[in-house]
Amino acid sequence: MAVADNIAEFLGKSSWIRKMFEEGTRRRKLYGEDNVFDFSIGNPNVPPPQSFYEELKKIAEDNPQGIHGYMSNAGLPETRQAIADHLTGLGNKVFSLEDIIMTTGAGGALNVVLKTILNPGEEVIIPSPYFVEYNFYLFNHQGIPKIVPVKDDMSLDIDAIADAVNEKTRAVIINSPNNPTGAVYCRDELSILARLLENKSSSYGRTIYIISDEPYRKIVYDNIQLPNITDIYNNSFIVTSFSKDLSLPGERIGYAALCPAMEEKPQITAGMVFCNRVLGYVNAPALMQRVVVSLLNETVDVGIYKQKRDLLCNGLKELGYEFNVPKGAFYLFPKTPIDDDLEFVKILQDENILTVPGSGFGKSGYMRIAYCVTGATIERSMHGFGRAIKKVRS
Repeated sequence: MAVADNIAEFLGKSSWIRKMFEEGTRRRKLYGEDNVFDFSIGNPNVPPPQSFYEELKKIAEDNPQGIHGYMSNAGLPETRQAIADHLTGLGNKVFSLEDIIMTTGAGGALNVVLKTILNPGEEVIIPSPYFVEYNFYLFNHQGIPKIVPVKDDMSLDIDAIADAVNEKTRAVIINSPNNPTGAVYCRDELSILARLLENKSSSYGRTIYIISDEPYRKIVYDNIQLPNITDIYNNSFIVTSFSKDLSLPGERIGYAALCPAMEEKPQITAGMVFCNRVLGYVNAPALMQRVVVSLLNETVDVGIYKQKRDLLCNGLKELGYEFNVPKGAFYLFPKTPIDDDLEFVKILQDENILTVPGSGFGKSGYMRIAYCVTGATIERSMHGFGRAIKKVRS
């Protein structure tokens, strides 16, 4: 076999998101762009704020000496300090530049954190449904995913997490706002989780971390305020990117932040800087590090995503679909009207509607609809959603 056995196995389980995206590309060639309704991939379609273009142009025209040169493995000091100041303003902890590591997106940040803290065979608890790339990130660093269900309303099931914790547990990954559900975890449930992990860490004599994956943090609706995990749990990491809140996924710019009160922080920090280098990421692109310094309080027009959410939810509710209205991100995760989500997704394909089965996120009987598409796409897809649900009900 040309590739390693485990890679061959993973290729066979390749992302459902990518599979459906590729199917959409194939169908657009067959039926035309306007006749295919592709809700498969979370590629932001709201443009970056105008301030991004202005700052990018300004920095490119200034062309200071060394703008494209090597830098510290942790990233540009001025960028790290700006992010530290920004995070300090959001909560009750005072961050320093030493608490910030610039990374190639949130995926790079997750890999750096996991490489730093995991010993081979240690477990990381992941509430399901979840972004299944976590499995592959854990494989990269010889970690074991421990999947636990959430409640029916998509909130954390603390009892299930408690049952999953054992002497091999090293961390819990939370993702809020959540991909694929759009759920937002409240302060109360995170506080209960924190107390649980504090007690378990004390009982086992080893630290259990929380890794908070937050690329959708600024995309929330209905005046919801997200709690800061570093205010709630000292042994926590924030991993995030500017891919969603500034609509810059292709620029691969993100960071990891350590809670300033983390135990053994100097060693953890040194380990992350080392891992950022040896993993080959080194750090986020220099130009983008300079650009985001002045954009930390900027975001895309979230009201546009809210309009799309409401348009989709209202349309599907009238047709009889069941779901929890998402509180953030740009995904809807409705139940499929039959238990077999794979079969129902195929029925939607017959209507040229591309969604992703919930099985691709670890929860069968559901599907993910990414509504970062045009309003016209949502409106014109409703006839197909209607025919599909009528078909299975008849």
